[in-house]
Amino acid sequence: MDGSLSKQEELRNRTKRFALRVIRLFQHLPRTTEAQLLGKQLLRSGTSIGANYRAAGRARSKAEFISKMGIVVEEADETVFWVECLIDSEIVKPELLTDILNEANELVAIFAASQRTAKDNRAIG
Repeated sequence: MDGSLSKQEELRNRTKRFALRVIRLFQHLPRTTEAQLLGKQLLRSGTSIGANYRAAGRARSKAEFISKMGIVVEEADETVFWVECLIDSEIVKPELLTDILNEANELVAIFAASQRTAKDNRAIG
């Protein structure tokens, strides 16, 4: 082997890095009630992406994997929602959240495609 990480290991690392970014973002949010409320929602969904992806990797069946990946997709999409709320409510300047929003959208796309592939393979197999 050439020492490169598997796709699963890369995504595990990527989702963990994302969770840490969400934690740092939360730590820097204003201490207003609105910012903290949205921030806590973001903290919950943004950190659960990686945890649920790890759980999907331990699935005992294709059906369980598909189900767990559905949760990963939901959490990633919810994370996009909370970031957009922070932007649209003008709590955080859009340019400060561009990178994290782009990453959240990429994670939604990656995990939705993975779930679709697993569903298609189940239908074929």
